[in-house]
Amino acid sequence: MSLSNLHRLRLAGVSPWSDQISRRMLDSGELSRRIEEDAVTGVTSNPSIFAKAIVGTGDYDEEVRDMAARGAATAEIIAQLMASDIQRACDALRGVYDSTDGRDGFVSVEVTPTLAHDTEGTVAEAREWVKRIDRPNLLVKVPATIEGLPAIRRLIAEGISINVTLIFSLERYRQVMQAYLDGIEEYISQGGDPSRVASVASFFVSRMDTEVDRRLEEIGTDEALALRGETAVANARLAYRAFLDTFTGERWRKLVASGARIQRPLWASTSTKNPEYRDTLYVDELVAPHTVNTMPLETIDAYQDHGPEPVAFGPEEIAQAEETIERMGAVGVDYDDVMEVLEREGVEKFVDSWNELVASVEEEVEKTSQA
Repeated sequence: MSLSNLHRLRLAGVSPWSDQISRRMLDSGELSRRIEEDAVTGVTSNPSIFAKAIVGTGDYDEEVRDMAARGAATAEIIAQLMASDIQRACDALRGVYDSTDGRDGFVSVEVTPTLAHDTEGTVAEAREWVKRIDRPNLLVKVPATIEGLPAIRRLIAEGISINVTLIFSLERYRQVMQAYLDGIEEYISQGGDPSRVASVASFFVSRMDTEVDRRLEEIGTDEALALRGETAVANARLAYRAFLDTFTGERWRKLVASGARIQRPLWASTSTKNPEYRDTLYVDELVAPHTVNTMPLETIDAYQDHGPEPVAFGPEEIAQAEETIERMGAVGVDYDDVMEVLEREGVEKFVDSWNELVASVEEEVEKTSQA
């Protein structure tokens, strides 16, 4: 039996994860099918995903009405809807988790986006998600804001597995990896077993091309226009070099000897936003060992249909990536400003989706109270 394109990708060291989850995927058996046929080894979720699933369909209406009739508050209704789907997804992926000895098979749930700049609130809610979901293959998503960094370190030090999200800049990524290492060292010093702590660092990709391409087009020179569609992959490849630099050396060898697991880079936002670019661009160009690529279902299907033979990038491509980012600056695009904009807008978009979800559930609750 020939291997599918995604199975070959997995053999190349990339874990394909689904960037979507919904009640419909669970009820229909679609998630289980994709685990089997599409080599899906994990699931990520975020407020936008749940907003589309809950607001955009009638799949949750009956449960919302039942909970509202019992007097449940809006926040509790949302948490229960999310928890139910996350638990079922964790159970569907438990076989992957067990067969990989806890190295894969994870499902992510995100702390409330309004807590992105609240360290204490993030820590408290992450603990609550761990208790509520009660599955070993859960990852709690914490944004890589300045306030999120100490929360990441503290939660790792408590033995809680974390998906660090909304990473855009190389400097912030280095800070995230440092927070992970500091947390693991503290956990070990307290007698914890680091082999049961997992983490991924979600480095967002396509949004960089969207923002940088806009600026390049405003500049309009031949040199600037030639860089369109190049900078996001380059940035991610430089992030991978930072990953290799961090998870080597004496400090990391000591942690590995104690049982620590590597914090894998996760390529997020890998659907192609510009229709002029090939639809599997951010999968094809980011093949590397010890990575995760979380894809919307449309990208998973596209790669299964016509994804190329996976070829890992190496030192030569990383050197070219550094040159690309240097050229970006030379034509007049400010890297640091781009990163600040992307992080701010990333948080804002998740907050907007969360507010949309809250408003929709409140509306349903109001209907129930008037019935």
